[in-house]
Amino acid sequence: MKRALVLVMVTAVVVVSTGAVVAQNTVPPSASTVPAAISTKAVRSKTEAAPLAGKNSFTRGEAARRIAANGYSKVEVGNVDREGIWRAKAMKDGRSVDIALDYQGNVVEQ
Repeated sequence: MKRALVLVMVTAVVVVSTGAVVAQNTVPPSASTVPAAISTKAVRSKTEAAPLAGKNSFTRGEAARRIAANGYSKVEVGNVDREGIWRAKAMKDGRSVDIALDYQGNVVEQ
């Protein structure tokens, strides 16, 4: 009886520990195996036709931060024009540039 109980306990320990090892060795899918349609990685590509006219919901501060995040410094944001495009002046690579920021977040030198 004791021998049967020991055999059952040893078998249970082996089964449980094997499952734990298998669970630890499971490799999650890499980002390259995730289809593009459901990828969680945000991708922003500049539209050829940018800046695009449309209702702009960025505040002046958000516009300045977005322009700065695109590599510009000394950003001076002006006003939103009739087309909903923020106009600004900034510095990049030692030169002064005019910037347009559309409602989609496209930052374009003018």
